[in-house]
Amino acid sequence: MRYVVAMAVAIVITFLVTVFISQPLANFVVDRFTFESPDEVADLHAAVYMASNLVGLLIGWGVGWIVGGRLVSPPAPPA
Repeated sequence: MRYVVAMAVAIVITFLVTVFISQPLANFVVDRFTFESPDEVADLHAAVYMASNLVGLLIGWGVGWIVGGRLVSPPAPPA
């Protein structure tokens, strides 16, 4: 059950990061540099976008793992 909760929370948080954080963050980082070719812009934009999604996924997994661990009852002691 803990894995299911961790996966569900990771999906939800990654979706929220993708929709609300990744694009503005990638645009912010790209605007801070000067480039000589459009390919460099695209490469940096894609790298920042995917890195922020990965961080969101890892944070979501961690939060889900903690929440899932709280939902699971400890095993009963042997009789």
